[in-house]
Amino acid sequence: MELTVPVSGGQVWADDTGGDGPPLVLLHPGVGDSRIWDPVLPKLTEHHRVIRYDVRGYGRSPQPTASYSLCDDLVAVLDHFGVRRVPLVGCSMGGATAMSLALTDPDRVTALVLLCPGVSGYPWPEEPQVDAEYEALAEAGDVEGLVAFGLREWAAAGADESAVNQLRAAAPAWLTEDEYQRRDPPVFDRLRELDTPTVVMVGDRDRSTLIACNEEVAARIPGCRLVRMPGVDHLPPLRVPELVAKTVLAYCGGKLL
Repeated sequence: MELTVPVSGGQVWADDTGGDGPPLVLLHPGVGDSRIWDPVLPKLTEHHRVIRYDVRGYGRSPQPTASYSLCDDLVAVLDHFGVRRVPLVGCSMGGATAMSLALTDPDRVTALVLLCPGVSGYPWPEEPQVDAEYEALAEAGDVEGLVAFGLREWAAAGADESAVNQLRAAAPAWLTEDEYQRRDPPVFDRLRELDTPTVVMVGDRDRSTLIACNEEVAARIPGCRLVRMPGVDHLPPLRVPELVAKTVLAYCGGKLL
């Protein structure tokens, strides 16, 4: 069931598969929208009621017109669907949001599956040339230039049609994030507080800085399992949907690998 969910000062597109299975929430990366989960969805819906949505400005959600935070919007979506406790599956930006809620309100999160997660508060190395290129494209409003930039930086496994479509669903949102998105509090220094079954999945064709970050994240979270994905870049649901589905079902169904 596709519908529009009200959030503070705006709305987001969302989808609820329904069914009798326990709920499961999928959170997309900042280099795509919730359609990135399409290859994984059939396996998940055999066992779960799956809820997913597009962050403001991404995919089918309208551009923001008011200040918002990713974590607050996640809570609004959960409340809209009447979901109190749920496992969260987050890719990149979605992983950061999942960790934010798990630390802010741990009673609401029963498990975390984090695919190449972004991590607020991590000491990212400076990359002045990359940053300057991105800022120039964003300032010019060059969406196609941003798509090409994103493919080069995040789609090392190939700029096929599915990867291109994901970047095209994301790039317009990048133009408004600095103006409207309130950053959620940093989580990196609080990861040892997490008391939630967690798995981190990272591909060996992702950016080296992201791989190093994810390795440290997995080392900090108590009991966390690190799954390495050969030949995979920053788009795991597109590249290895069967492995992603298998891992999600194992961790979110209570039977660990």
